[in-house]
Amino acid sequence: MWVLPFGRRPGAIADACSLALLALLAAIAALTFSDYGLGWDDFTHSQYGDLLYKYYASGLTQRKVFSFVNLYYYGGGFDLLADALSKVLPVDVFDIRRFLGAVVGMAGFVLVWRISRRLAGPVAGFAAIALLAICPLYYGHMFMNAKDAPFAVAVAGLIYATVRAFDEFPNPTPRTVTLFGLFLGLAVGTRVVGIMTGIYILTALAFLFVVTWRQDGLKASASRAGRFVLLLALSLPLAYLVLGLVWPWGVADPANPFYALKYYSKFWEVPWREMFEGRPILVPDMPRSYVPTLFSVQMPELFLGLTLAGAAGALVAVVAGRDTPARRARLIVVVMAAMFPILLVVTTRPVVYNGIRHFVFISPSLAILGSLAAAWLWEKAGALAQANRAKLARGALAAVFAVGILAPAGSFYQLHPYEYTYYNAFVGGIKGAEKMFMLDYWGLAFKQAAEELDEYVEGHRHSLPQGRKLKVAVCGPRFAAAAELGPRYETTYDSQTADFYLALGEFYCADVKAPVLVKIERDGVTYARVFDVRGRPFPSVFAAGQ
Repeated sequence: MWVLPFGRRPGAIADACSLALLALLAAIAALTFSDYGLGWDDFTHSQYGDLLYKYYASGLTQRKVFSFVNLYYYGGGFDLLADALSKVLPVDVFDIRRFLGAVVGMAGFVLVWRISRRLAGPVAGFAAIALLAICPLYYGHMFMNAKDAPFAVAVAGLIYATVRAFDEFPNPTPRTVTLFGLFLGLAVGTRVVGIMTGIYILTALAFLFVVTWRQDGLKASASRAGRFVLLLALSLPLAYLVLGLVWPWGVADPANPFYALKYYSKFWEVPWREMFEGRPILVPDMPRSYVPTLFSVQMPELFLGLTLAGAAGALVAVVAGRDTPARRARLIVVVMAAMFPILLVVTTRPVVYNGIRHFVFISPSLAILGSLAAAWLWEKAGALAQANRAKLARGALAAVFAVGILAPAGSFYQLHPYEYTYYNAFVGGIKGAEKMFMLDYWGLAFKQAAEELDEYVEGHRHSLPQGRKLKVAVCGPRFAAAAELGPRYETTYDSQTADFYLALGEFYCADVKAPVLVKIERDGVTYARVFDVRGRPFPSVFAAGQ
């Protein structure tokens, strides 16, 4: 068992820095989780969690959850836990969801630390935490994305268990087998596409089998691989149990996971337009470049550079490295987890939308690859023949790394709580991205806008309509707006009779000629506005042509 690393052994300083950084991130999360607003899915997911709770509380008899919207195709472990906590704690369920998001997100940081440390040592562990902390796709979503962020952590846990298993090849320990089953169940039970992780593992195992076949012969190679697979297979009952707990519909019929895969293979919604490279495009018509482009403009520069270097270095180490085949197979798992989903989307061109939120689950693996490159550079700098040159080289590397981390961290501070809208310097930050890409597509700015509207109403209540609720026309997530605004307001899409108009700063929301009461901005970019439209009816909350 790993113990606190405050001894004199090499890497103790890096380990201490890792623990300090984890503590800092936990403190920030604890202080800020309540700042994040509600998005498009929060209200419906809270209902899903309540139905799951009633299903279990009724002794599995209240089965309405198996026909609720389309959410039964997803696992609901996060929603269930949040609802269960709301039943015993005197706290609003949405506050619990944000806090729980912070807790699950912190688990992801711990997992990438353990994975990178196991792969390349303490320096890699520290670098992985720091890189994931400046990843807007992970940090920006972990507080408020109940689908993709928990799935990312579950996949990271499965990668951790798989890396452990290859370290122990061909005899993974009972603890490793248990972890493998736990995280496999969580991954597939959270989103059925977690089945994709089997491709990563099988690819690594195939590599290991071929290399050991050439070295030791077919019989020995097949024997070791067979033993390894059989021992890991002992985890499958646990995996199925966990899957059933977090996704009961998935085990109500053994064929249900396949029905879910079939459901996801087709686009089931009425197409809408999203801004991409300056053009509003129907989501089924997005180009193959959609995902690679958004990764290139949304990830911080240091993150991008180290990730690409780490991927290249890992592939070289797999093909030409001198490490054991089993240890090289670990790298295949990480590279596949980071790159395969992107390559699959580029190749098959499915419908893509909402930026790259559906790819949150690859962000831990990207950070791990980046950490491998950082650790390699640190090692090479320390291997310089002259001690003074080694110190100078490592000092320069530390400075570059610090600047590369602190610059996006500073942007996160300015953007808070909209870190997920971060864009890098390649596109000119959020100012350059404003007319090119989607920013607050989740609608988080409604929280701050609602608070400021409420302040205005409090100060002017005597001049406002009396004896009825104030009507607010909404362009954005209406249920989220209703929850944020509270009981004194009535939300609507009716632009003819509204008192106020609450709109996201996105291209599809109508701009009206009316006094602006509230404007939520970051770096001069508008995220949301509230207009006073009393006596100023306008055609629609949506811009012409939407």
